[in-house]
Amino acid sequence: MRPDWWPGEIHESFTEWAISQGVIVNGVAPARFPGRGLGMISTRAIKKGEVILTVPLKAMLTTRRIPASFKQQFPKDVSVHALLAAFLTLGEEEDLQKYELWRQTWPIRRDFEDSVPLLWPSSLRGPNPCYDDNATQLNLLPPSISGAWNTIRKRKIGYEYETSHQNLLAQQEQRLLKAWNSVISVFPETDWEAYSYNWFIVNTRSFYYLMPGQQPPEDRNDAMALLPFADYFNHSDIEDDVKFNGQKYIFRATRNYDVDEEIYMSYGPHPNDFLLAEYGFFLEENGSEAIYLDDIIFRDLSASLQEELYLQQYYGNYEVTATGACYRTEIAACMKYMTPRDWRNYVLGYSTKGFDEQKSAAIIQEWIRAYVKEADTTLAALEHLGPDQVDQKDIEKVSTLVRRWGQIKALCDKALITVSC
Repeated sequence: MRPDWWPGEIHESFTEWAISQGVIVNGVAPARFPGRGLGMISTRAIKKGEVILTVPLKAMLTTRRIPASFKQQFPKDVSVHALLAAFLTLGEEEDLQKYELWRQTWPIRRDFEDSVPLLWPSSLRGPNPCYDDNATQLNLLPPSISGAWNTIRKRKIGYEYETSHQNLLAQQEQRLLKAWNSVISVFPETDWEAYSYNWFIVNTRSFYYLMPGQQPPEDRNDAMALLPFADYFNHSDIEDDVKFNGQKYIFRATRNYDVDEEIYMSYGPHPNDFLLAEYGFFLEENGSEAIYLDDIIFRDLSASLQEELYLQQYYGNYEVTATGACYRTEIAACMKYMTPRDWRNYVLGYSTKGFDEQKSAAIIQEWIRAYVKEADTTLAALEHLGPDQVDQKDIEKVSTLVRRWGQIKALCDKALITVSC
């Protein structure tokens, strides 16, 4: 008799194939969880530190597995992400046949359209990445994803800086379009839906892949590989225990498991906005949860003050969590009331003259309240969307946004209390 979590014959056949490729499965199995899709489950009691899965290099899909005749058609600077997706879309049938059972276990395109904001209709994505006084359409995505606001007017930033957890939609779209252009330059008849589907497969199911001694690439998306069977693991905000020694990936249990427990692995310490934008889900409890006050702070500071922040390397990435504001945010706050001389001495660690903890806390609270206002405004708009504004098939997306904005509001409320302490 099969267990309630049995995922189906396709997944059973794929498991046999993975084992035939050298994958060692030890006490785990793919499972179907009602309302949540597929994941990994324990089939017996497992002890912390026990090896539960081993995936050898020979079983992985890396650029080394792509035939040279295919790779050589692309420019040398083509991204790993673009190349892997191109191979899955345009590779020779005989080269792809090896992965057929594996591919049958993957999500279909509709799954991405339902979950990933980049593929949502414009009515839910928002009008543009900047505030527009004449816009009649509200932005419904969180600002870290969309880069847009409903209640503030963004000020054009004076300096470029890396924002790995902000402006996510624009960055993701740019990566996809760059990959697409590199592919159609070689295969101009490529089907957009087929290619973008495989791009999202690689984006959501790949593992960080770097050979021992190899220098990390400038873009971490150029260190990617697909691992059969390991891609069943769902994400949780847990301590990870995954090692790659150049020959195989070794996955160890991070705690003791009873039989029939779901086993998670961490995709990295990411806030929920990042998880939603990149993977199409977010966690109910996330120790890496955060919002960013950059647009609010830049609106509140003159160009000369922003220049000072840039010169002292405190420009941007002003993070707020449930436990309070980061030190970068505190540095920006005290700039509003300290003299330039006192502020520079404080930043450089020479003196605390002029610093007032209560004044800084009040300023940061004001910035957080601006985010609360955005949350309240957007939640009200979401809750008043009618059938004439949202298709029936998009109702679940609206529900997702309501839950996400509710989390943001709750985080702001906690941070306001923490900052005042």
